[in-house]
Amino acid sequence: MTPPSTLDASFQDRLEQARTAGLEADIARRLARTAVCSPWFDELLCVCGMTEVARWVTDPQPPDADLEALSAHWPLDDLDPAKADLRNWRNRQMARLMVEDANGQSTARKTARAVSDLADIAIRCAVTYAEAHWTEQWGAPGPSQFGEQHQSLVVLAMGKHGARELNLSSDIDLIFAFPSQGEVSNGRSHEEFFTRVGRTVIQLLDTRTPEGFVFRVDMRLRPWGQSGALVSNFAAMHHYYTHQGREWERFAMVKARPVTGAPAAQAELEQDLKAFVYRRYVDFHALGALRRLKSMIQKEVRRQQLEDNIKLGQGGIREVEFIAQAFQLIRGGQDIALQERGTWPVLSMLADEGYLPPDVSRELTEAYGFLRDLEHRIQALRDEQTQRLPGDDTDRARLAWSMGCDSVEALLAQLSHYRERIHHHFQQVVAEDAESARALNPDMVALWRDGRVESADVDSRDAEAVLAFRNEAAVKRLQGQARDNLDQVMPMLLTELAGNDRLGSGFEALRPILEAILRRSVYFVLLAENPDALRQLCRLAPASPWIANLFAQKPYLLDELSDPDSLYRLPQRGELTDDLHQTLLRVPADDLEQQMEVLRHFRHGRVLRAAACEVAAMLPLMKISDYLAWVGEVVVEQALALAWQQMVDKHGRPSRDNGDWCELDFGVVAYGKMGGLELSYESDLDLVFLHQASAQGETEGPKVIDNVVFMARLGQRLIHLLSTATPSGILYEVDTRLRPSGNSGLLVTSLTAFEKYQNSKAWTWEHQALVRARFIAGDPELQTSFNAVRQNILQRPRDRATLREDVIQMRRKMVGHLSSQAQKGKADEVFHIKQDPGGIVDLEFLVQYLVLAYADDHPEVARWSDNVRCIKALREAGVLTGEQADQWLDAYLTLREHTHHAVLSGTSTTVPVAQMTPELARVRELIRAQWQHWLGAESPAEQPPQ
Repeated sequence: MTPPSTLDASFQDRLEQARTAGLEADIARRLARTAVCSPWFDELLCVCGMTEVARWVTDPQPPDADLEALSAHWPLDDLDPAKADLRNWRNRQMARLMVEDANGQSTARKTARAVSDLADIAIRCAVTYAEAHWTEQWGAPGPSQFGEQHQSLVVLAMGKHGARELNLSSDIDLIFAFPSQGEVSNGRSHEEFFTRVGRTVIQLLDTRTPEGFVFRVDMRLRPWGQSGALVSNFAAMHHYYTHQGREWERFAMVKARPVTGAPAAQAELEQDLKAFVYRRYVDFHALGALRRLKSMIQKEVRRQQLEDNIKLGQGGIREVEFIAQAFQLIRGGQDIALQERGTWPVLSMLADEGYLPPDVSRELTEAYGFLRDLEHRIQALRDEQTQRLPGDDTDRARLAWSMGCDSVEALLAQLSHYRERIHHHFQQVVAEDAESARALNPDMVALWRDGRVESADVDSRDAEAVLAFRNEAAVKRLQGQARDNLDQVMPMLLTELAGNDRLGSGFEALRPILEAILRRSVYFVLLAENPDALRQLCRLAPASPWIANLFAQKPYLLDELSDPDSLYRLPQRGELTDDLHQTLLRVPADDLEQQMEVLRHFRHGRVLRAAACEVAAMLPLMKISDYLAWVGEVVVEQALALAWQQMVDKHGRPSRDNGDWCELDFGVVAYGKMGGLELSYESDLDLVFLHQASAQGETEGPKVIDNVVFMARLGQRLIHLLSTATPSGILYEVDTRLRPSGNSGLLVTSLTAFEKYQNSKAWTWEHQALVRARFIAGDPELQTSFNAVRQNILQRPRDRATLREDVIQMRRKMVGHLSSQAQKGKADEVFHIKQDPGGIVDLEFLVQYLVLAYADDHPEVARWSDNVRCIKALREAGVLTGEQADQWLDAYLTLREHTHHAVLSGTSTTVPVAQMTPELARVRELIRAQWQHWLGAESPAEQPPQ
């Protein structure tokens, strides 16, 4: 097949170069075709030469024997020769596979198996070398129950690698395990030894050098993800999957395959994991879990505009894999024949066993083969793991030619056909029945489609608002499918509003949202196909200007409305961690930009759910506050994991005082609202960063820097991840001024220096702030040490008279800057719920005063960082009477509810005194009286600023 005109010149040029090099016509033509189809291969030709690459293709050495011969000469005290040989070996093998693939000498399935075999060979070689490397330094590990004289690392290949169906340029998802606890010859534990082995394996395969890489290694599927140990023994693996394993991990484990280790050890681990994956009964629960997982992916497709992603988009590779896994997980416990790893063999098995009609199985197999073939060609372009159709016309022409299509249009038509068939079958197997929509109101149909009012039941002013939107220039410019989508959803939306008697006010609330999504008509499709989402939009946006504005600014949040059960149910912290982890697993580990987007989508989506629950009065304030704090904790925790990994990839781990390498040894302490579990919808994060690395040490490399510099950059990287504006906004504004010495102090402080500062230099207000400090992310050992330091500082003896004066003076300074009198000079006319006399800050200062004054005698009052539990602890200690504590709690919750309501309703937290409710007036006077009672003076908020 001759190349298209756009590629012909390049093809003829490469063909002439091959002939000049003396190559025979057949190999010259194959190399030239591959070079035109793959810019990566073309560059390889330029670097290595036509003759050399031709030799790789025409006279290939067996990959395993080739690598074994190379590895015989690797020195154990220098990893660089091994890295170079591995990468050059990989490039030779991939070049050969690309030539076969581009010239129609292989099938997608055959290529996938060949790449998987290469990964197996590379891993086995890397493990053998890494174990020898560390055995020479530390000695050999002990024996195992599987007949090994020395235990060996068991590497589990996951995903497509486990199924022997890897892409041409794919990450490999791995899990590291070892048989049992014990010690190596020098007394180090097996866990330490195999952790070092695992890290060396990753270095050998994943690190980029001038020669490239071998395979990108992704370890995020291991127990507890990035926060978990790099390696686990078999007993720990069994305990985790028995007691902690999630549904999505069952799906992942379907394809798990041991690659290294003693055969008996492999068989033991494999059998143990099968018991976790497959149930002994028909498991229809798995189908619901698959639906939820697919729903999450569809949301990401819409949010990230991945409609051209042939893996994740509608009718893509993932839908075929979901069909196969649905039958495996539901029936696999009873039908052992379904306990296959690969999608291709399972599709065939489904027909053989009668689970799918033979013609459906054939159609899915053919479509899957086409998509996987196209996936290989996309990745061969630049040796990148991507499943998105390129936007560049030349690259699309390359794909069409390499796929044997006459034109790009022919390729896209064939792709569209296969995706439509896949999605049809997916809907039959996995999708749920669609919910019914409200019957269309004829008046609303006429109002939108014809622009006229046909009934006296429709208020003319309401109709004018709708018609004004209908006549907007941006609406009139819509054409084709986009206009059809809008015309489909608008009568449904207007019918819903009219049915709720909110046509006028409701439409005004929705209009900015509709304007925001005019150019993203996929959201009109979402609303049209999900009546529940439409219903919730018409309920929530008119009820809360804050929610309406959130949808207008971040239309991707409309996806959250499609499942009311999830929308109005706030999960526990563990579920939040799991949800975010699952979502990030679908993003390449080196795609920081997309990881930042995922974090923002997650945070804003979960905060929306909290707002929906509050607007609908479905949960009390304290549940909402806890949930918002959990969301913040999970986001900071994951952002820290990402920042840590980026820093370690570049600099290696910092060192400890005892010479070991740090396993994070970094902590994030939240102050203020986050620390006190009072986070609202728009709260900033007040953070302090601590570490326990050696003050005089340095990192392990490759690029060595001082530990102190590493930790400072880690803190900066974390702030960047949290506060940088992306297309999806920011996560949180971060304020680090509460660290020791404020803005003039180090961004990241050692725990020792932090304790020294708090004991010798900190002001009373800094100890007040410490009352509300809470460790929210980082190293567990550092958390325990910080909690002990905090407790010791808070419960040290204090002179109450001096403390009282310090608290009053600090409150006076705040009043001078933040009260309504300081801001507008209207102290007698308005009441600022937070800053004015009788407001939240007065009550917080009272709590902090009592904790600092009485913690010496009653250490338990300093245990908690939130006001509610502090007040309860003060009651239990006898500092407050039962009546006082109840009054304080009631006052605090009343004021907090007012501030939340003000945010959601778009109103001010400053209330005219004449319009205060009796409840608010009562609370205000109570707090004023309590300040007088405990501090013997009027609140500084009631005194003229000095």
